[in-house]
Amino acid sequence: MFTLFRWLLRIVTGALALLLVTAIGVYYFFSRSLPDYDATWEIAGLSAPVEIVRDNANVPHIFGATEADVFFGLGFAHAQDRLWQMTMLRRTVEGRLSEVFGERTVKIDELLRRLDLAGAAADSVAALDPRTRAALDAYARGVNAWIETVNREALGRGAPEFFVFSREIAAWTAADSVAVSKLMSLQLASHLDNEVLRARLSLVLSDERLRDILPEVPGQGIAVLPRYADLAPGIGQSLAALEDRGDPLSPVPPRGFGGASNAWAAAPSRSAAGGSLLANDPHLGFSAPSVWYLARLELPSGGVIGGTIPGIPTILVGRSARLAWGLTTAFVDDQDLFLEELNPGDPGEYRTERGWEPFETRPSIIEVKGGQPITLRLQNTQNGPVIPGDFYDLASVTPPGHVMALGWTALSRSDTSLDFSMALMRAGGVEEAISALPLAIAPAQNVTLADPENIALVTAGAVPRRDARHQSQGRIPAPGWRPENRWQGLQPAGSNPRFVNPEGGILGNTNNKIVDRPFPQHVSFLWGDTQRVQRWRRLMQAREVHTRDSFIEAQLDTVAPDARALLPLVARDLWFTGEAAPEGTPERRRQRALELLAEWNGEMNEHMPEPLIYAAWMRALQERLVRDDLGPLATALTHVDPVFIERVFRDEGGASVWCDVIQSTAVETCTDIARQSLDDALVWIGEHHAGTLESLRWGDAHQATHDHQTLGEVPGLGWIVNIRQSTSGGDHTLMRGLTAGTGAQPFLNVHGAGYRGVYDFADPESSVFIISTGQSGHPLSRFYDNLGVLWRRGEYIPMTLDPDLARAGATGVTRLVPEGG
Repeated sequence: MFTLFRWLLRIVTGALALLLVTAIGVYYFFSRSLPDYDATWEIAGLSAPVEIVRDNANVPHIFGATEADVFFGLGFAHAQDRLWQMTMLRRTVEGRLSEVFGERTVKIDELLRRLDLAGAAADSVAALDPRTRAALDAYARGVNAWIETVNREALGRGAPEFFVFSREIAAWTAADSVAVSKLMSLQLASHLDNEVLRARLSLVLSDERLRDILPEVPGQGIAVLPRYADLAPGIGQSLAALEDRGDPLSPVPPRGFGGASNAWAAAPSRSAAGGSLLANDPHLGFSAPSVWYLARLELPSGGVIGGTIPGIPTILVGRSARLAWGLTTAFVDDQDLFLEELNPGDPGEYRTERGWEPFETRPSIIEVKGGQPITLRLQNTQNGPVIPGDFYDLASVTPPGHVMALGWTALSRSDTSLDFSMALMRAGGVEEAISALPLAIAPAQNVTLADPENIALVTAGAVPRRDARHQSQGRIPAPGWRPENRWQGLQPAGSNPRFVNPEGGILGNTNNKIVDRPFPQHVSFLWGDTQRVQRWRRLMQAREVHTRDSFIEAQLDTVAPDARALLPLVARDLWFTGEAAPEGTPERRRQRALELLAEWNGEMNEHMPEPLIYAAWMRALQERLVRDDLGPLATALTHVDPVFIERVFRDEGGASVWCDVIQSTAVETCTDIARQSLDDALVWIGEHHAGTLESLRWGDAHQATHDHQTLGEVPGLGWIVNIRQSTSGGDHTLMRGLTAGTGAQPFLNVHGAGYRGVYDFADPESSVFIISTGQSGHPLSRFYDNLGVLWRRGEYIPMTLDPDLARAGATGVTRLVPEGG
């Protein structure tokens, strides 16, 4: 027995020793790719030395003798910290993920090949201003210089992910940067999904009930549109659930995740210190590392600092000494679906206003890791690329003998949007920035501007020019062979919405409707917000003058205007009306929930139980209202629409009919449905959250999910590379934390302000910013998640253009010197 014990001890000890040696070896190889921020490198392609001063938050401040050298330094810094992220963005837009991830990503690659954003980007390089092309080329040389340094010095392949996946890294090019900017257009797009959903719902609902479930933003009424069945003869009803886009590698957002943001500005007359103020927090899907990267560039025109996206060599949001700018998704209707009729005698031809014409066709081969190559036959019509029916649920709205083509401004092959972004960095003020508007194509953004004396809000981006006779007004797919449905070019940039120095001294945008114009000058029928704007307006009007701190307070506000509006309606016949019930019964639990909500002020605080009870109740309520009418198609409505619920409980236009379950013989009232859905919510809470109602925490359900897109699902690595944080806020708060809406954890915070910035021209050096994770993309770096702690607490870091402050306590200074110099 002793001998057996001794051998078991030896085996266990040996196994533990082997495990320890393996862990040390893995750590050694992975840590080799941690960059040395205090190094000096001899680099070819520089005209003079470049300094990259990394402050104590690891924000690089880049100094060079020429503009090209500064952009070279930015490329070098981006590659040092985010090389894997950059290569993944490029692989995604090129449709080459399957070379690394195999069969899993074939459909993603197919869609990107059909859209051909990478090809459009390559063609667009020639349309850019020579100065912009020079900056892109210099940036690409900087990226490639770091890749060459990694290979020459054996620096762990540049990132730990390259040990797990493919180590191949192609040289970066100017076209790659344009392609990444076009990929952002895809991630912010929302109109295509909405057209498909509206078409599907129109096949099963009356016009009145369609207006209920997809309510219009209050404003100009819409003329009666033809039913989709009239535009697409032969189409049948489809109640099938929508396609699943849950793969974290997919750049196509689910419906409702197409982009959101907040931005507002105050003129000097509304500022306590007498200088313009601007706040901005663009919202994107959360990831680790964040899509945002902070940087400061010292250009010949002066210093500029703010948020960049690795792969794109511009400060997308931020400030210089003379101008500050912020971005919010404009929701411009820049996508249309076109029904293309196939020639019954030759499926290689489609109908046009001139007769049958051949598709523009070319092959494309997808290389698949561990599988056989797949050859695609890509087709284009005069309206755009043909998208097969297994994408965006297009099969459900495509009648037999037809295909669907996509028109989209981001498909432009002469896209000068990066010229516009460069112009913002160099602009001397609001007027000069506005003059660059014609350069912006896609994605369309509302740009909030401020200089020391002026403020403005302008829509930057291409707006399609549609015929006033358009059959569907771009709201559902329309026959592509009819001239009145085809785009007539683009609207002049001067017709885009523009607000300069308003009399009230305050302007802003929460993705809300900003103009009330009739079609076809309407800009959009789909807007991203009806709720946050109410809270923003109240906070802005509550003060005669504002400060940097009052703007920060508004940016971090967690009061839900939808809760304040809906609870008095939904619970009006339930509050204080129940009979006495003993502890432990569903009736008593319901009464306690109503008591908590009756005393709640609508604040979506992470430490409180009421936000979870409210969110679960409204989710269950909307589910009960629509499930019997829509069946599986109800899964498309992943998030509560407050306007829909308000219409139902106010019985606007007879909308209370949604409360009656059509399959039952009884006639249910809205009070019945409200009570039943509250019970549903409490049962769900009891199954997923232990303890009493009073002990619930919204933050336990509403964790921000900064997950690593490739390593986050690898067993044993998720707890290292994923960043989870308890957070306040909700779908409709100014500090927006959009919930997942689906799955076992529907209230996870998956989409929000990855960047926050507040700029004060009364004291520019007091301006602040923050991102949601850290600057480094390396999980072993102390800068991988260091800023996330501050972000969660609503704190910021200084946004200085003072070189001395950047150097004080700097993490390191990287020096790039010309080779042989």
